[in-house]
Amino acid sequence: MAAAASVDDLRPGDHACLTYSDAEERLDIVAAFVRDGLGAGQRVICFTEPSTEPDFAGELAERDVKTTNGGQLAIRDNDAAWLSGGRVSATNMIEMLSGELAAAHRDGFAGLRVTADMCWATRPVAAVDELLVFETRVAGLFGDGRLTAVCQYDRQSFDQVTLAFAAKAHSRAVAAAVYYEDPLLRICRQHAPPGIRLAGEIDYRRVPELNQALAEALRLGGDIHVNLTQLTFMDAAAAASIGQAALSLQPGRLMAVVCRRAVHKVLDLVGVTDQPAIRVRLADGRP
Repeated sequence: MAAAASVDDLRPGDHACLTYSDAEERLDIVAAFVRDGLGAGQRVICFTEPSTEPDFAGELAERDVKTTNGGQLAIRDNDAAWLSGGRVSATNMIEMLSGELAAAHRDGFAGLRVTADMCWATRPVAAVDELLVFETRVAGLFGDGRLTAVCQYDRQSFDQVTLAFAAKAHSRAVAAAVYYEDPLLRICRQHAPPGIRLAGEIDYRRVPELNQALAEALRLGGDIHVNLTQLTFMDAAAAASIGQAALSLQPGRLMAVVCRRAVHKVLDLVGVTDQPAIRVRLADGRP
């Protein structure tokens, strides 16, 4: 399998694997995949776990994805979609996707885009060997370029052998662009809404890496979203770097920052919250 690429680089006919450990980052990438499919006039189906289905549409909406679109987007429960007679059948799954592909073509869509949470395979009623059969045989549906898919694998739910197989079974891999990562700090691109995401702790020593991430976000155009919900510490130098980036915005562009209360206090002390081009809000339920 090729090296991981941005979700924006996927093309019709790609069968991609997303392995993740950060749930927020996973939702960000999936939202971008869904948004791009809707924009391209494709039919989009999201298969998700029953426990997350009620909130999934809301998570997409928070990431600027229009979930009311005349039936172009469907969100489906994994159990209802995959289980037949109390068990999962790889053959039935492939037949169902083949039928959805034909229906999308019949209804005039440019193609079918599918993203699926593969955690169904970890349940007792779903043998992992059916997952292996599915990922091997489903490749035949991608030949004419009408189907594009991202299969999601939670690193905490699957063993290393299964994850290694999943990596080999897919022609592409998607992941967030990471600007910096060590045990204390992770700085990566946020796809939806566009901007950057920080997690952990940051001080003056990592301001160059922060500036690099902000500079790329500035080049993308439009408003910039700085997601600091998983950042537990920020010093004045890092806060000032965010303020300087906002000062360089062209008229009409804004920077939206979401953060915890402790980080908000630092931004406030440095004067970032007073800048007219910045909108800062506290993350719900964050201390």
